Amino acid sequence: MPEPPSRRLPRRAVLATAAVALSTALTGTLSACSGASGETSGVTLTFTWWGNDDRAARTVKAVRLFEKEHPGVTVRTSSGDFGAYMQKLATQAAGGGIPDVAQLDYRQISQYAGGDALLPLDKAIGDDTIRTSAMDEELVRTGTFGGTQYAMPMGRGITGYAYDTKIYEQAGVPAPEPDWTWQDFAEANKKIAALGLKSPDGRHVAGSNDGGTNEDVFEDWLRSRGGKLYASQTRLGFTEDDLTEFWTYFDDQRKHGAVARAEDTVQADSTEWTPIGRGLAAADYTWDATFPGYPALLGDRVRFAPVPTTDGRAGTYFKPSMLLGVGAHTRHPKEAAELVDFLLNDKRAGDILGFTRSTPPNRTIAARVAKTLKGPELDIYRYGQAMEKYGVAAPPAAPPRGDVAIQTAFNRNYQRVMYDLTSPRRAAREFIDEANRELRS
Repeated sequence: MPEPPSRRLPRRAVLATAAVALSTALTGTLSACSGASGETSGVTLTFTWWGNDDRAARTVKAVRLFEKEHPGVTVRTSSGDFGAYMQKLATQAAGGGIPDVAQLDYRQISQYAGGDALLPLDKAIGDDTIRTSAMDEELVRTGTFGGTQYAMPMGRGITGYAYDTKIYEQAGVPAPEPDWTWQDFAEANKKIAALGLKSPDGRHVAGSNDGGTNEDVFEDWLRSRGGKLYASQTRLGFTEDDLTEFWTYFDDQRKHGAVARAEDTVQADSTEWTPIGRGLAAADYTWDATFPGYPALLGDRVRFAPVPTTDGRAGTYFKPSMLLGVGAHTRHPKEAAELVDFLLNDKRAGDILGFTRSTPPNRTIAARVAKTLKGPELDIYRYGQAMEKYGVAAPPAAPPRGDVAIQTAFNRNYQRVMYDLTSPRRAAREFIDEANRELRS
């Protein structure tokens, strides 16, 4: 699975719903994952992120090195699983301020920057407290809102498909190249379905998971056709016809058994529960940062394939896998900015963090760490290099404040199609009406 998509957070009163009891419970959850130095009479920063145990251990180790290099500065760290983390951060934003330094999802930038929860970083970048010279300008720009820099990318990610090479060979489907098309993908799914393979529990094996529920898949589809998800912070960038065609594409495949059944798609909340993870499909859309979980589960027969194109035009793009922001109410903006810079640009920190947040944004550090990679991590690094050479368009600006709710609505409306409760056309019309209301509110 990719880094889990953001759950729906209420806007405006993001936060009106975050009850004190929830805040207390989540504080306990996050504290269990925290590590902090003892009290000092100097500066104390708070730093939070989400992720697995390996990411947590590496991040704490890098933070301890920062403390050693900055005598008098103590960093209190806390981490948790994605869902608890997002709720906790929302509660903190509602209660007066997020931590001094916080890991953020791409979809949160507009929400928190627009809500005055993040500190502008332009001054820190201008005086080189946060250095950007070794980073791609287009990637750095993804942390802006309204022309102001509010967050810095902590990793550079890109989408693809985890696929079972043995099943593809058995079906006579060649290894996907960067220029393969959505039509090629559909044909591959049909050929695999026609093999009549059975899963461990005796059920039909499909070609892929059903991508109709995933807004990220739709965005790649749109971009491959020269479109975009949002035309502005208040306007969609696609039409009812665009979405109807996309949902019809997957709906037709599902009806013919070429993609996974509805009940198997909706259960895919982890790698283990994806159709490919359960032996029910031969491929699954995912992000490079989480791809290593597939071969870890299924063996090295699983490789990483490019997202299909439209007539050779790639729709995927390099996106920040996550970003770092500084809380607007921090009492120590200089030290908070120094911590951000250290995590992004110090070579020793880069060695410690490795590819735990996908490819480091600092190109020098990425090339340095890449020399130590092997197995799936080396595969995704090479995949990123191959796609960069093939050519992908620049990333879009951070999504508008309503995107979290829109993403949830996208999944919900297509699920109605999957269960034959409505047609792709009607679902598309109802979704667009809902999305427009969200963007105008």
